Amino acid sequence: MSPSARSVLSAIAVTLTIASPLMAQTPRTKPVTQAEVDKITREAILIDTHDDVTSQTVEGYDIATPNKRGQTDLPRMKGFLGAEFFAVFVDASYDKDHHSANRTLEMIDTVRTDVVLKHPNDFVFSTTAADIERAHKEKKIAALMGIEGGHAIEDSLRLLRDYYALGIRYMTLTHFNTNNWADAQGDITNESVKHHGGLTPFGVDVVHEMNRLGMMVDISHTADDTFYAAIKASSAPIIASHSSCRAISSNTRNMTDDMIVALAKNGGTMQINFDCGYLSQRYDDESKPLQTAMRAQYGEIMKIQDPAAKEAAIEKMRAEFASKVPPPTLQDVVAQIDHAVKIGGIDHVGIGTDFDGVACVPSDLDSYNKFPALTRALLEKGYSAEDIKKIYGGNLLRVMRAVEKRAEELKNEAPIETTIATAK
Repeated sequence: MSPSARSVLSAIAVTLTIASPLMAQTPRTKPVTQAEVDKITREAILIDTHDDVTSQTVEGYDIATPNKRGQTDLPRMKGFLGAEFFAVFVDASYDKDHHSANRTLEMIDTVRTDVVLKHPNDFVFSTTAADIERAHKEKKIAALMGIEGGHAIEDSLRLLRDYYALGIRYMTLTHFNTNNWADAQGDITNESVKHHGGLTPFGVDVVHEMNRLGMMVDISHTADDTFYAAIKASSAPIIASHSSCRAISSNTRNMTDDMIVALAKNGGTMQINFDCGYLSQRYDDESKPLQTAMRAQYGEIMKIQDPAAKEAAIEKMRAEFASKVPPPTLQDVVAQIDHAVKIGGIDHVGIGTDFDGVACVPSDLDSYNKFPALTRALLEKGYSAEDIKKIYGGNLLRVMRAVEKRAEELKNEAPIETTIATAK
């Protein structure tokens, strides 16, 4: 999700290719060495499937400079991050008067122009699993894109195909808003919103066309019924690009254990979100009343005209909030990963931080240069180096290859030409 859309506060074995869930990790007794951590840092391809720094670069921020507003900048990416799926976030407000496509193209351009073209020695534009592996060998960061919000296609499969041609390799079927063909989690209890019971026939066609193209279907932000409908409709593995476990934090943006099992059966992967409220039930419970209490204060801050003064006021407010509601820690991330692995299996968990799209992340895991600490914590928990490499990127590469393979199998199929009015 984008900062503009959020308050500042805010397995079962099923085939031979799907690993069985782990019953429990056995904590390591032998001390973890720095050499072990460094080796994994060098060898693993850390892939983050959701980063919203694009909402800043599109406004002129240079990713090569220190990011005072968030978690993502080149100095903290280099040497740690292998591939970034930059979020092509399209706020629901752009849906009015058909401005979604315009915003989508602006966000695509900021990745291609403001990130890759501006910094060719550090980023390489990528669209495939092979591209990511090639970039890693070249010691560059693979730059990929995923659309956040299915309303971006403006109910047009032609636009979907255009976005694929421009490099989009996943699409989140909804954002917080239900669109004309898929229900969202964010408004599912709002009786004034027309819901569809998951996916409409046109929504099913969207999934089928994504399969044909080779675009990953992403179910983060969707309503539960939409998740199950997408699982049923897709002939390729799907992903949850930035979602955590509802059994640990009951926020409905997270996935239930049944959903995690279904995703594993599908061959997909869930990418753990670092948002404080999604990581920790304690934080989610304690932060909500304080957010309400500070809403008026935030409104006054937003009226400040001077950018530097506004930023200083926001930072002061954040510090005040954090002093009253301490954020989760790295260990909360470990707990989320561990639960997802136990339920879905080691082959179906990854990383989707939501950096620069949320107001709060763990202070001890607030950028990519902090990932060696997570590596150490996972080793201490009992995960092997190969397990960690899977979590960091290997599982997502497998899904990408499967989606690419399915597209190759469907390459002789004609493009789907239905419209939202004609889909049956």
